[in-house]
Amino acid sequence: MPVSLDRLLVVGISSRALFDLEVEEAIFRTQGLEAYRRHQLDNENEILKLGAGFALVRALLKLNALTPEQRLVEVVIMSRNSTETSMRIFNSIKHYDLDITRAVLSGGASLAPYLQAFNVSLFLSLHEDDVQAAVNSNVAAALLYQKPANALEELDQIRIAFDGDAVIFSDESELIYQTQGIEAFANHERENALKPLPEGPFARLLKALSFIQNSFRNAQGIATPPIRTALVTARSSPAHERVIRTLRAWDVTIDETFFMGGVAKSDVLAAFKPHMFFDDQAGHCDRASPLVQTGRVPLRGEAGNSKSN
Repeated sequence: MPVSLDRLLVVGISSRALFDLEVEEAIFRTQGLEAYRRHQLDNENEILKLGAGFALVRALLKLNALTPEQRLVEVVIMSRNSTETSMRIFNSIKHYDLDITRAVLSGGASLAPYLQAFNVSLFLSLHEDDVQAAVNSNVAAALLYQKPANALEELDQIRIAFDGDAVIFSDESELIYQTQGIEAFANHERENALKPLPEGPFARLLKALSFIQNSFRNAQGIATPPIRTALVTARSSPAHERVIRTLRAWDVTIDETFFMGGVAKSDVLAAFKPHMFFDDQAGHCDRASPLVQTGRVPLRGEAGNSKSN
């Protein structure tokens, strides 16, 4: 029988997000495809340095070692490379002992059509067009910033931090704030405090992580769940109540919650030390990215600037 990925947390990641391919990216941009092809073939036994998404991927794959009887996470390399130029990527995966066996090599074509085929729960890339196409296909996706200096620090837990509106929750309330102001937003949230917020693009991912957390909490012999989550939101009272009630309605527990009320998120994030922080606002991402690994979540239909994979 064919293998099913339906019950797994599937992370799709581009080769440039997993490994540092900035030199190769510059060759592609300045000298063209043939020069890039030659460079990759000539250097296919040279191991690539670690990229922006490497620490999160390595940490997530370690979950499988904790449950040898049941695989929890699958990682799929999703790259615009051709088959011919992909050997360096596979050699680097082997060198770092990453348990990654599946790949999509699209030869320059869009990756979005293959996300559903692999049941991808989260897509990470430095290619803005691919991230936008994934978001438009209702897949949780983030455009990664280059890694900060401490991004590869080893932690005992997988730590993931999320913004609230337009990430975990829909952008419905965010749009009221942007178009009508803070007072209208506060009134709307107060009036709808008992009504759960609609799901945002990362709700499915959060629920999957919560399910894994609960599995470990209920397992004998495991004192501390290997995943810790945080919600870092610009909301404050009275807009806090709807968030709390929504998470209850979803039966989701977030380990740490910070209602920032407009205070910059960067210091809290530096203290929490996430493997990844997801936010939709470029300003929040710009301030956080020098301190913690950051991924920006585009809104559906946003126009983006093209970058190579």
